[in-house]
This record gives sequence, C-alpha cells and structure tokens, in this order.
Amino acid sequence: MNHSDNVPEVSGSQSHTDMGEERVSPAIIRLRAVIAAARFHGLELDIRDFAAEPGEVSPSPATLCRWLKEQGAAAKGMQIKWRYLVRMSNSPPIVLLFKDGSAAIMVNTTPDRGVVWLRDPLKGEETPPVPVDELRLSRIWTGEIVLVKAREGQSEADAPISFAWFTKMVLREKKSLRDIALSSMTLSVLQIFPPLIVMQIIDKVINYHSMSTLVAITGMIVVFSVYEILLSYARREVSLVLTTRVDSRLSLNIFNRLVSLPLEYFERQQAGNLLGRVMAIYKVRDFLTGRLMSTFLDLFTLVVILPFLFFLSSTLAWMTIGAAGFIGLIVVLFTGPVTKVMQHQLLAERDRSAILYETVAGIRTLKTLALENSRKHVWDEMTARVVRWKLAAGRMMNWPQTLVMPLDLFISRGILIVGAYLTLTSPGTVGVGALVAFMMLGGRVASPLVGLAKLMDDYTEVMTSLGDAASVLNQPSETVALTTGMRPAIKGALVFDGVNFTYPGATSLALKDVNFQIPAGTMLGLVGRSGSGKSTITRLLQGVSRSYTGYLRLDGIDLREINLTHLRRSFGVVLQDNFLFRGTIRENITAGRPGYTIDDVMRAARMAGAEEFIERMPAGYETFIEEGSTNISGGQRQRLAIARAVITDPKLMILDEATSALDPESEALVNANLERIGKGRTMVIVSHRLSSLVNCDQICVMDKGSVVDIAPHDVLLERCDIYRTLWMQQNRHTHGSAVGDTSLIAEGE
Repeated sequence: MNHSDNVPEVSGSQSHTDMGEERVSPAIIRLRAVIAAARFHGLELDIRDFAAEPGEVSPSPATLCRWLKEQGAAAKGMQIKWRYLVRMSNSPPIVLLFKDGSAAIMVNTTPDRGVVWLRDPLKGEETPPVPVDELRLSRIWTGEIVLVKAREGQSEADAPISFAWFTKMVLREKKSLRDIALSSMTLSVLQIFPPLIVMQIIDKVINYHSMSTLVAITGMIVVFSVYEILLSYARREVSLVLTTRVDSRLSLNIFNRLVSLPLEYFERQQAGNLLGRVMAIYKVRDFLTGRLMSTFLDLFTLVVILPFLFFLSSTLAWMTIGAAGFIGLIVVLFTGPVTKVMQHQLLAERDRSAILYETVAGIRTLKTLALENSRKHVWDEMTARVVRWKLAAGRMMNWPQTLVMPLDLFISRGILIVGAYLTLTSPGTVGVGALVAFMMLGGRVASPLVGLAKLMDDYTEVMTSLGDAASVLNQPSETVALTTGMRPAIKGALVFDGVNFTYPGATSLALKDVNFQIPAGTMLGLVGRSGSGKSTITRLLQGVSRSYTGYLRLDGIDLREINLTHLRRSFGVVLQDNFLFRGTIRENITAGRPGYTIDDVMRAARMAGAEEFIERMPAGYETFIEEGSTNISGGQRQRLAIARAVITDPKLMILDEATSALDPESEALVNANLERIGKGRTMVIVSHRLSSLVNCDQICVMDKGSVVDIAPHDVLLERCDIYRTLWMQQNRHTHGSAVGDTSLIAEGE
C-alpha cells in the first residue's frame, strides 16, 4: 500500500516517463513541477501533504497556491502573455501549466531567439532543458503560470494578532472601502436637500400658494429619493461584501492558528473557557466593520451638514455643538467605571459558557452517574454570578444615559424653543422654514459626535476581547515545525541517548537519562507501573513535546530536525481512547486521505480484525458513525482506529494501551494480527497486559522515568524483579499465589 503519490489518476491524455511504458498522471507531473520550483528556494514539500479539491481532475493554480502557502511558501498564480513570459530571463524557476493538466518548469529564456527553456519535472536537475518557441508552446500552454518563492518576513497568517493586525486586514479591501466612502459622501450631500426642500415649501409654496413651484419641488424630491434609495442599496451591498470577505479571512486565520497550537497547550486549558476567549475575537470584527465604520461614515455627514447649519443659524449651531460636546464628555468620564464592571461580566459569562460546554461534552457521564442536580447547582451559581455583574453593569450604564438625556432633549426640543424665540424677537434672524430645516438636520449633527464618544467605551471593551483572544491565538505554535525541516524516508530505527524530559509546571523529571536503541523492524514493548514514563516516550516520538534534553534519533536523525507533518504522517498511532469523526466508516479509516481505494480500506480493516463486524452492518463501509461513536461498541471503535493507523502503511507504529478497551475475544483477534501488522515496520506497544507483549522482540521495563531493563520476555522473567512481579500478579491464577514484594504488587498496574 504505497500511496506516496496520493492524487487521483487523470483520465484522458497522460504523460510518459522515459522509463519504459510507465505512465504518470498529469496531476502528478503538475505537483512535481511545483515541488521542484519550491526546492529551488530551499523548501522541501511532500506530495502526500497535498489534498485535492473535490471535482478537480488536476490541481488549479488557486489550489496549488493554497497548498504552497499552507506549507510555508509564498505563491501566486497568474495569466501571462508570451511577450512578457519570454522576457523573464533572470527569474527563478517558473511553473507553466499545460492544457492536458500537466506542467513544466521554465528555467530560463532567450528573448533574442524567441524561445523559453523548459525542464521535465520528472527528470533530475542534471537533465538539460529543452528550448521551446511560441508556436510550439501555444499548442499546449494554458497561459497560466505559478510563481513560487520562500516567504519573507511575517505574513498575515504569522503576525501576532493585535488591533493593528485587524486594521490591516480591513484596509486590504481598498476597493470596497473606497466605494463605501464615495457613496457615503454622496448620501451626506443628498441629505441636505430634503430640509432645503421643506424650507422652500414653507417659505415659497405655502406662503405664496405657488402650484408650479410645488410641481418642480415634487420632481426634485422624486429624483433625489431614487438616487438615495439606489446609493443606500449599493452601500449596504458593498458593506456586506466587505464584512463577508473580512469574516472569511478571519475565520480561516483563527482556525489555522488554533489547530497549529501544540497539544500540550490544549491539555492545560479548559475547553469551554478557551473557545470563549477565541470567539471573543468576533467582537473586534463587529466593531471594525460595524460601529467604527458607521461612526466614521456619519462623520462625513457631519462635515457636510455642519457648515450648512451655520449658514442657517450660527447661534443655534453653536448651541447644538455645545450640547453634543457635553454628551461626549459624560460618556468619556463614565468609560473607565463601566469598563471595569463589563470585564467582570464578560469573565462571568465566559465561565458559565465553559460549564455549559463541559456539561454537554460529558453528558454520558452526567447521565450515567445521575449528576443532573449537582450540575444544576453549579449552573445556578454561575448564572447568579452573571446576573449580579450584569445588573451592576446595567446600573452603571444607566447613570450616563440619565445624565445625557436632558442634553439630548435640549437638542431635539430646546433648540426649537430657542429658535422660535429668536424668530419672534429678532425677525429675519431665523425664518420659519430655516428653523424647520435646522431641526431636521440638528439631530444628524449630534448623533456622530455622541457616537464618536461612545466609541471610547466600545474600544475599551473590544480591546479586552482582543486581549482574551490573543492570549490563546498568539501562543507559540507548531507552524514552523509543521512547515520546515527534513523529510527523510522513515525506516524506524530508534535511539534514545540521555533523554530527560519535564512536563511544564512539574518539579520532577518525567524521563530521567533514558538510554536504549532498537533497529528498524523491531517490536518493542513498554511496561511499568503507572507514572513510569511509558506514554511520555510515545509523546516524544510523535513530536507532541520537543523540549527534551539529550538526543532522540530516528534513523540517525534528531527528531527535532524532522518536519513535524512528515513525522506524524509517517507514524501510525492508536491510543487507549480514540476519537472517530462524524461520517462513514470508510471516511474514518481513510481520515482525510481520499486517494485510498475501497480495496485499501478493506485490507486495513482485515489487518485490524474489523472486517468481520463491518460486513455485518447494513451499509457496510458506508455505515454512518454518529457523534461520540454511540452506535458502535468500544471494541469496534478501537479496531477502526487500528485500521485507520495501518492504512497509510507506516514504518513505525505506536500502540498506547490500544487493546485495553477490547473484550477478550477482540483482544485475542488483534493480538493474533499484531505479528502480521508489525511485519516490516517498527512497533512500539504500551500495555499493562504483559501477556500481549510476550512475542515482542524487546520489552523495555520502566520505573519512575528511568529504564530499568530491556530484553526479551524470557530474559526479563529471570533477571528483572519489577517485570517478574508484574507478571506474577497478572498470572497468579496459573502460578498460585503471587510472590515478591507486596508493595510492588500493590503499586502494579
């Protein structure tokens, strides 16, 4: 089952290699071309990391660029004409995409001769390139190229999340922002005309009973209304596109950052609390594309309308600005106290959400142990805490709203009274129509100023939410380890040379001066009491923890120098409690590697002893597994996990208590297959059932983080007290009463 080239075969035309009649699909050739171009920049890519888009026969430029960016490169696909292509003489290797789905590498050009020099991606760099002219190239070339280079500096995906990071993301939508700004300015100008028209109707039409003026004004109203409706629709449409694009990029960045965090970080966090902090980042998105944008758009209105208000009445204009300024001052003064209370409210709500998440995630245990009342009590306490802080926040916010109300009423009503007074006492200062027009526009002036002051309050809350999200998403990630490093062919020889390891926050060593080595193809058993370091060794092998001292070598290469994605794809891992995704049995066994056929799936299921129960199911390999694997037994789930591990044909397999959840019959079936599964590969088996390790080539006995002894089963029974004690304990029914140190028996697994 060698699926190193895990890409669907392409029907139709196919390219040939020079080695006999072997055929290689155009899709493979296209991927090999991209890999060769990336290698020129020092980037080693693995074709097994590529995931084809559904329905794509051969990867498109967009798909290739997406893959390259995921692997730590900078890439761009573009359409280019021959006259520009032939001038790119000093460029690094460029991938040219062909009409049959394949590709070639352009390594140089000769503009004066009108040729480009192409190299076959399937041949080595020592093979001389072939000159191709425009006529020959036009017959096979799509006109598309892919440019590849090493990523320089921090990209959007790598830079720390901050307010500036968010702002840059929004400002990337220059075209949308420009259209929104232009439409907002035009709408601001159009908003002046309705009050002007009202003023004209009062002063000209009603006073002079002019029907012709009314008809003309009606036509203007219709025209302006149509423009305003269309512009408002266009602005909402552009704003919707802007927020959608920002939201999609934000969601992709968040998920990529989250899954690139090391497993150790997730193990130290409460899942519900962690998700609550991450989701708080959407408050920042809402602020930037919502309140902040609308406030600045309203400022356009202020810039346009304010001069017109002074034109109507400078006295009333200054009074309006003064009242709005006092409103803003009150809001700013209350920002600090309100923010402190809001922070407590947000923390209480996040803790309550964590309780809800934990309850749903552990609902089976809750129901089994009848814990409904105790969880209700915890929920009631958290709800009471949320309500207390929410009530405190509401009361705190009620004060500035109450103090602002007299000023707000003055703007909407008091200005009318003052304007009427000026009209009566100073005729000609403010006309009736002008007063009505002023009242229509006055509220539009106060609203942006008050909104600008409230931004301070929102900004503080948003920065709190941003800090919560950044505390998770800015954690050191595995991105560099996942996208860089060596990609050697894995054979499975292991060497532990003075390895020491301490878990974060722990005071004692989990592994102390571990030394042993095994050749490739060895079946190694790991045994010992609880806490002896067995699972820690498997974690180091998987690259979960890389902060060890000493040397851990795989095939002579330090594990920390190997690309983490390549390392984990080369391993098959089966844990004590394995997670299956919602989906069919076939999808779970292939686990995101759609290139495997049903024959591969059936072969893996047969090796894991799962074929028998799968075939009894109504839909066979298309049987849908529900969330939490509730429709299959624990033993069936374990065998599916083993099938998922062996389908990739890994050269090194790790079984960490993999048979502990199996019934005796299933365990006997899997153990019988272990020798066949382990043929040609290194096996590291952690088990507290020593009977399943009897046939191992070597058994490593551990105690308190150190290696006590390593030898075959028969040798350990003779010379290792710990192993002999554990063996006697588990086999007392065949050996009579257990012998040895009773304290050891009491502590045994």
